Amino acid sequence: MEQSTQPAADAPGARILIVDDDPGIRDVIADFLGQHGYRVSQAADAREMAAVLDRGPVELIVLDVMMPGEDGLSICRRLSAQPGGPGIVMLSAMGEETDRIVGLELGADDYLPKPCNPRELLARVRAVLRRRQEPRAADDPMGATCEFAGWRLDLVRRELRSAQGVIVNLSSGEFSLLRAFVERPQRVLTRDQLLDMARGPDTEAYDRAIDVQISRLRRKLDDGGDAEIIRTIRNEGYMFAPRVVRSS
Repeated sequence: MEQSTQPAADAPGARILIVDDDPGIRDVIADFLGQHGYRVSQAADAREMAAVLDRGPVELIVLDVMMPGEDGLSICRRLSAQPGGPGIVMLSAMGEETDRIVGLELGADDYLPKPCNPRELLARVRAVLRRRQEPRAADDPMGATCEFAGWRLDLVRRELRSAQGVIVNLSSGEFSLLRAFVERPQRVLTRDQLLDMARGPDTEAYDRAIDVQISRLRRKLDDGGDAEIIRTIRNEGYMFAPRVVRSS
């Protein structure tokens, strides 16, 4: 059953939805995030999640993988395909690297194994929300839009358009990574640098996560042309190859 935890007076205001079939885990996470000022709702499965989302948007979903009915991976795939969807932090008792990679491949912004420390989850939640809010600043010093190889990235609207004007949906992790690239074009960036720029300096050092996000970005930026937008520099990292033009 969906429940809500009201924020404290100094709440940051973001609304978070916890989707997990274990009520004990939901309550622990809801209480902890609620104590830190977030508006928290709960759902036990995909059906209850849909009912909560029908009542209004949420900024982030803490999503369990193993649930009866539609599982978390299927939910993640579906939500990530929706433009402007919420951030997603996945939780799973399956802590193998391949499971984490699958979650990131499907569009999750972060992934934590169960059992997780509530303080670590809080740090991940804050990092995802921070990445989603930063590009909305109207006084972005780098300019509101970046154009490259026929593509147009709107940093305020978090919107990527192809040369044909088609909007390509990006998860918040993909958007943060692409922004890191367009702000440093034609420079070799190591995996560690990209982790710091796109996911925050307090993020767990997990190089494979960057490889997965870059693989997803490459597929989304593949318009059938011959130009290679993100180059792999062997033993060094990656480079954003095209020239970038910024404008307000």
